[in-house]
Amino acid sequence: MTTHSRTSVQAPATALVPAPTSAPAPVPAPGHAPSTADSPVLRVPPASPGEAVAYFGASLAFHADVSDVAAALAADGDPGFVLLDSRSTESWDQGHIPGAVHLPTALIAEQAEPLLDKAVPVVTYCWGPGCNGATRAAYALAGLGYQVKEMLGGIEYWIREGFEIETAQGLERHAADPLTAPVGAAVCGC
Repeated sequence: MTTHSRTSVQAPATALVPAPTSAPAPVPAPGHAPSTADSPVLRVPPASPGEAVAYFGASLAFHADVSDVAAALAADGDPGFVLLDSRSTESWDQGHIPGAVHLPTALIAEQAEPLLDKAVPVVTYCWGPGCNGATRAAYALAGLGYQVKEMLGGIEYWIREGFEIETAQGLERHAADPLTAPVGAAVCGC
């Protein structure tokens, strides 16, 4: 039987703290671009265009934005997907997107197949950016063979963008938050 002892190795403090500089960085002469090393944005250079296309294309394959979901649901006819609220029953009762199907993440394994058609993509949502319930629901559904996207922003951004929610009292609409949606415009123009 082999035993392993745990040892702790610490790097010298100088390796963790940058050495102080005695003079400020030189200012480039007019007409000369600053070094990318001087830019906190460009210290890590941007990806190549090919890498960017692959990355952003994958992001669009996995995510839908609140405004796009709202526009698809508002259009006449079938939006081409099912919108799924993966929150608890208490959360659903507090308010949900009209037309959404309610299926809490914990029940997906046992209830998805009789409720959802595998030929129709599913768009999941939960509370908002601080909640990964929609991600976990999308993961569970994908594992069962469904095509799935996650709605970025969840119901929080749905409400903040001024779209209707359904409650036990009926439909409600809150004023759009000017930090998330243009006031008085039907679409954001993105």
